[in-house]
Amino acid sequence: MDVLQEHLARARAGGAVFARTVAEPPWGLRLAGSIQLAVHTVVRGRGWLWLGDPARAVELVPGEVTLVRGGPDHHIGHEPGADCLEPEEFRSRHAHDEESESPRATVFLCGAYRFSGDIGSGLVEALPQVLTLSAAVGDPLRDVIALLSHELANPEPGQSTVLDRLLDVLLVLALRSDFRRSPTAPRWYRASADPRLSAALQAMHEDAGRAWSVTELAALSGLSRAAFARAFRDVLGQTPMQYLTDWRMALARDHLRTGELGLASIARSVGYGSPYAFAAAFRRHHGEPPGAWRQRESQHEQAPVTNSSPTH
Repeated sequence: MDVLQEHLARARAGGAVFARTVAEPPWGLRLAGSIQLAVHTVVRGRGWLWLGDPARAVELVPGEVTLVRGGPDHHIGHEPGADCLEPEEFRSRHAHDEESESPRATVFLCGAYRFSGDIGSGLVEALPQVLTLSAAVGDPLRDVIALLSHELANPEPGQSTVLDRLLDVLLVLALRSDFRRSPTAPRWYRASADPRLSAALQAMHEDAGRAWSVTELAALSGLSRAAFARAFRDVLGQTPMQYLTDWRMALARDHLRTGELGLASIARSVGYGSPYAFAAAFRRHHGEPPGAWRQRESQHEQAPVTNSSPTH
C-alpha cells in the first residue's frame, strides 16, 4: 500500500451529493464555503467560477474539472460577476430549463464531498483553493466526467453508490495530478517518492502500532542510522520519531472521533502499551486528555450546520 493510498483509505469520505443542471442565461449560483470540497465540470456550453473577485474568474469548459476547497463562498455563472442565487432559489428559477433545447443553455455538473477526520481534511487542505484539471483525449479524467454525466442523466438503482465511487476516482486523479506538479505538495508525498525514505515511510503508515526505532527504519531504507535521520529531517522537516508520533496522533484522533474503539484498543492500535501511556502522550501532544478532547469534538459535530447542497 503506498502512502497516498494509506491516506485515502483512512480519509473516511462521506457520501457525495451530485447534480446535473441545465441553465439558460442569465444564470448564476452561489455555493457556501461550508462545502468541504466542491467539484464542477461543464458538459456543454461554458461557465465561469470565481471567489470574491469576478475579475479573477476561471472559465469552465467541457473536458475540464474544477475543484474548490471550502473556505470562502464561491460562485458560478454564465459570465463573471453574474447575479448569483442561493441553491433553493436557483432550483426554482431554472426548474424548467431541463426541457430546453436551446443551444445557449449550459449543462454542468456540481458535486459536494465531505470528509470526517483529520486525515481526510488534511488531504483536501493540501490542494490549492481552486484547482482546474484539463482532460486530454485518452485521459482517464475525461472518461470519469463522461460517466458522471451519463449517470446523472439516467437515474438507475444504486446511483448514489456509483456517484460516490466515481467521485473517489476523480479525487484520486486530482490529488495525483496536483501533487505531482505542485511545489507545495505535502512533504509526506514528496518523501514517498524518495528512494531513501519510501520504504520506512510506508512501514510507519502500514504499522503505526509497532515499536519502531530509528535504527530499524534506517535498515529498511538501506542507510546508516545517521544518514537516514539526516535525510528524513531534510525532506520532512522533523525527526522520524516526531513524524511517527504525529501520524499516531492523527489516527488516534480519528478513532476518538468515531467512538468505535475504547481507549485501551486505541492505545494498542497506535503503539502504546497501556491506556495510561497513551493518555499521557495525547496530553503532551494536545494539551488535554483524550476523553476531554473527544467530548469537545462530539459537541462541536453536533452543533447545527447550515445545509448548502448543490443544485438538485
